[in-house]
Amino acid sequence: MKSRILTLAILITVLGGLQLTSTAQNIEKTLIRSDKKDRAYYLFVPEKLEAAKRVPLVVLLHGSGRNGNSLVEKWKDLAKKERFVIAGPDAVDSAGWQIPEDGPDYIKELVEALTAKYPIDKRRVYLFGHSAGAGMALNLSLFESEYFAATAIHAGAIHKGMYPYISEAKRKIPISIIVGTRDNFFPLSVVRATRDALTDGGFKVELTEIKDHTHWYYDRSKEINDMAWTFLKPLKLEADPVYETHQFKKTAP
Repeated sequence: MKSRILTLAILITVLGGLQLTSTAQNIEKTLIRSDKKDRAYYLFVPEKLEAAKRVPLVVLLHGSGRNGNSLVEKWKDLAKKERFVIAGPDAVDSAGWQIPEDGPDYIKELVEALTAKYPIDKRRVYLFGHSAGAGMALNLSLFESEYFAATAIHAGAIHKGMYPYISEAKRKIPISIIVGTRDNFFPLSVVRATRDALTDGGFKVELTEIKDHTHWYYDRSKEINDMAWTFLKPLKLEADPVYETHQFKKTAP
């Protein structure tokens, strides 16, 4: 995908550092400076990580009306058990994620800050998103397919305006999509269309449809997270990550 001026201002809605505080059980709310702004994210790091034994990082992208902690809280027990780091950044506007205000650059800066501080395996940096965050995770996967090892999402899809970028992704990043059969925000037809578009573009996509499950993630988060981690865990970049810089036109204030 060649660098270019992209007139792209995508607000993904539910169609669909400085340590500040510590929340329950060692989840830290932290600030990072990005694009001349202080950006908040929530971080959980398992105790006693060994410098010689590098661990994965999962970047968690929240749904509309939420913040990063809404996913970090739900992933914390699994991260503690499986020994990996999780970080949940806040979108500029909690209603949804915007490009370029919320990424790719901001997410890359966050990843680089964490890999510089903690023993994280740069070849095992993953994305997980729910709802609006799922759409953002898929977009980041297309723009930065050589930077993230793999992506798992719950209840999301690619906007049709992003379809042209599927063919331009340099690496066919592995993707897992989890959706309920009764999701009113992202119906099966929409999610299956995303699966088909990615598959037609050469991506290997695993689609899991949960019978009678709705859009609501939080009461089934353990089951969903376990499925996502089972998919992500064995996947790894074959070479060191490569980040591609893009130029985007920012959303008008």
